[in-house]
Amino acid sequence: MTAPSRTLGIAFSDGDRTSRLAGAVVRSDGTLDGLGFERCAVGGTDATDAAIALFDALGREDVRHVACAGVAPAWFNLLDLRRLHEVLDRPVYAVSYEPSPGLEPALREAFDGDALERRLGVYRSLPPRVRVERGGEPDGKPAGDPLFVRAIGLDDGRAAAAVRDLVRDGFRRPEPLRIAALAASAHREATAGE
Repeated sequence: MTAPSRTLGIAFSDGDRTSRLAGAVVRSDGTLDGLGFERCAVGGTDATDAAIALFDALGREDVRHVACAGVAPAWFNLLDLRRLHEVLDRPVYAVSYEPSPGLEPALREAFDGDALERRLGVYRSLPPRVRVERGGEPDGKPAGDPLFVRAIGLDDGRAAAAVRDLVRDGFRRPEPLRIAALAASAHREATAGE
């Protein structure tokens, strides 16, 4: 499988109370083809709504996949990947970069009562993470650290292939997420004090 013709990468950059989202529409050749911005509350429960609003504001029907930088941005403001898939009517996947025992212990430490139950409900609805090797070098050695993907709307093999195809030489992150992260950070810095 080759990378989809256009992928919307969504990344977050956290301030004290507000996290800035950036959405980068990136073509399969790595060319940036659009940017959008939104915000959500650090420690809130509105990240999924913000991602949907970002997609809607871009108005890009040509986006084929939506890639998210992780599932717990903005201090556990969890992304509901199933809801994103249903509302956006696109395959959605979240990419992370480190092995993890899971978020449940950290959620239990940070929250209790309804706040904990709401987050646990979203977290438990997520598909399991799948390890994605980034492809081999000519000498047969792996090409760096693996990525981890959770996908809704396409099977694990197709999601892994799409993510692998979006990583450019010399980088670890898929290009839509790399550009979105840069844009989110710049947007947060530019709007500091708002």
